[in-house]
Parts: sequence; C-alpha cells; structure tokens
Amino acid sequence: MKESRRCTMQIPEITFSRGTYSLNRDPNFNFQLNRVIQWDGGRLEDIAPVSESICTSADWKRQLIRLGDTALAENRTKNAIAYYRMSEFFMADGDPDKLLYYQKATALFYKEYQDYFSSGLVERMEAIYEGVKLPILHVRPEGKRRDVILLHGGNDSYFEELFFPMLYWARQGFEVYLFEGPGQGGVVREQGKKFTHEWERPVKAVLDAIGENEVTIVGASLGGMLAPRAAAFEPRIRRVVGWSVFPDFLYVALSMMPKAMRGPLRFLLHHNLRRPINTVMKRKMAREPIIDWGIRHGMYAYDAPDPFGYIKKLSDYKMTNIGPMLWQDMLVIGANRDHFIPQSLYSMELNALPNVKSLTFRLMTESEDAGSHCNVGNPKLVLDTVADWLNALSRRDAETIPT
Repeated sequence: MKESRRCTMQIPEITFSRGTYSLNRDPNFNFQLNRVIQWDGGRLEDIAPVSESICTSADWKRQLIRLGDTALAENRTKNAIAYYRMSEFFMADGDPDKLLYYQKATALFYKEYQDYFSSGLVERMEAIYEGVKLPILHVRPEGKRRDVILLHGGNDSYFEELFFPMLYWARQGFEVYLFEGPGQGGVVREQGKKFTHEWERPVKAVLDAIGENEVTIVGASLGGMLAPRAAAFEPRIRRVVGWSVFPDFLYVALSMMPKAMRGPLRFLLHHNLRRPINTVMKRKMAREPIIDWGIRHGMYAYDAPDPFGYIKKLSDYKMTNIGPMLWQDMLVIGANRDHFIPQSLYSMELNALPNVKSLTFRLMTESEDAGSHCNVGNPKLVLDTVADWLNALSRRDAETIPT
C-alpha cells in the first residue's frame, strides 16, 4: 500500500543536451563516450582531448578516473559522478576498483541530489525478489496523472542515469516508477543477483510492491526485449515501449561476428559443441579487447561458466517466441545507425507481433541526432515521442468509451 506524502519541492524544468560526436575509432568506445556526455552528465570539453588515447579497457579506466578526480577537485560534482560511474564500465568483474568506483559515483549522486529525496519529490522504494531487494525510484506528477510508467534499462544500465528522464515525464503528467532488476546496477554489483530472461518475475515483484494495476512498461536497450517479455505474462501491463529494437540477443551477438562465422557458430551451438566454441571465442578475445570484456562481463552477469555457456544463454533472451502473446498497444523505437542492432533484424521483431492492439514503429535518424543505439544523442526526442504516443492512446480510448 502506497502512502501519500507531502512534497515540498516542485518538479524542475528538465533540459537535455543534443548531439553526437566522433570521439574514438572504435564504435563501442565511441558510443559509450557519447553516453557519458549525453546521458550521464559529462562534458565534451573534458572528454574530447582524451578520447583518442583510449584504445583498451585499461585506458578507459585510467582516463575516466582521472577526469573524475579532476572534476571532483574543481567541485564539479555532476561531472565527477558521470566519470566515476562510467569508469567502471569496462573494468573486469572482480577488479576491486569496479565496486569501489560504482559506490563512489552512487554515493555522490544521492548526496548531490538529496533535496529531491528529502523534499518528498522522489520516493525511494524497494521490492523483494528471490531474496534480494530491487530498488525503485518513484515520482508523482504535480497535477492529474495521465498514465503510470514503469521504466527500466537493459544489459548494462544504472538506473540513476534514467533519473532525469523520469522527472521529465513526471513534469508532463506521468507517474513514474524507475527500477533496477537482476543483472543491473547495484542489484548485480552489490547483491550479486544475475540476469534472468524471465523478466516477468522481477516485474511482478515490482508491481506487487507499488500496488499499480495498469501500467505502461518502458524498457531501454536490452529492455526492448525484456519489457515485451514481461508484458506477455503480466496482465497489469497495458502498453509496451521497446526503447530499442531487440528481437533476439543471440542474433544481435552473432551480427557482430564476420558473416562467415555465423552459420558455423549456430551449428555448433545447436549441437552443444562446447569445446570448439570456447576455442574460437578465446582466440577472438585474445585479439580484441572489447570482445574480451564483453564475453567476460556476460559470463559474470548471466552466470555462465565459459564463453559457450554465455552465448548459449543468449538464445533465451528473445521476444520473438512470445510476440504472438502480446495483446497490448506497443511502440517500438529504432535507430538508423545503431552499431549494436542491424536493421536487418527490425522486421524480425515487427513481424513477431501479429496480435497487438496497435503497433507503432518510429525509426529515428542521424539527422535528428538520434541515429545511435538508444538514440543517445537526442533523449528529449525519445521522451516526447513516448509521451505523445501515450497521450494519443488516451484520446483514442476516451473516444471509444460509450456515453
């Protein structure tokens, strides 16, 4: 049961920067550097001078920590939070600095924005799920609520980076619950709870805790697969937003491999040939630091013993098999230059939704500064698109109610 509380602080006007930058030759480092600037509060003038010197995970760690130390010494706490938070991104799981800098960034975040919590504007809640606590942030709109949004991230999210999108929607009249699930943020870093493809289970725990019976679920990145999966089994979800096309994690992962490798890898996976897959992947890991980090982090976050086990688990993370079960209104948001999700997979997702009440697909583009994964260069465009879509559905439903 939710308790009413008096709020002594109004929702401030939220603004977002816009733009994408060519900062690093590696597309993964380049994307994450843009994410530091556009989603996490970093500054282009800090990052641009060091961006090309980042060639390895160790470079990333060293440069981001140095930027954080400099920002903190200059009392630029918001920038320091961004750099410390993302400094641990490419650190190996098990590196003691990974938890250290995650906790340092998190502590600074809640200290910097303590007025939002002490005033009652943002409420901290939790849901109990399989022996761990899933953290929830909750904000009510100041006027009449238009809808209830349940928001979460994806494969490598920290829910604090969605703090201002949460407030932006609340200012537009939406009540928002933002949560971290297993495999994400502090749930995996501090509580050790690994990912599950059965996202309906943590979502059920969250919905039980918040007491809402009709929500719109919004999932970003891998959340674009997890949110539809939850909706297929949870009747309290009435509308679904996939903030990224993400039909099948295995296909996404294989799309990053040379074409000549994809068929043989599928064959080896289908026949559970562990040794040759481990041999191939370990060779690639030795040659390519980003793949080495990705596989090792995946083994940790998905609780897999080796590269074969991780890649095999990815085949569970798909929404195409449950797509026909979805009956809700659904919005899918893509990006025309997404370096993770090739456009060849878009039809796979859209064609898997024959029974939805309505299906809206919005492909955002480079010309809108929204062509990167999760439209990272123009968050306002995404947030406004979702709000406009929900408002249009409300008008549609109001017109169909018998008088």
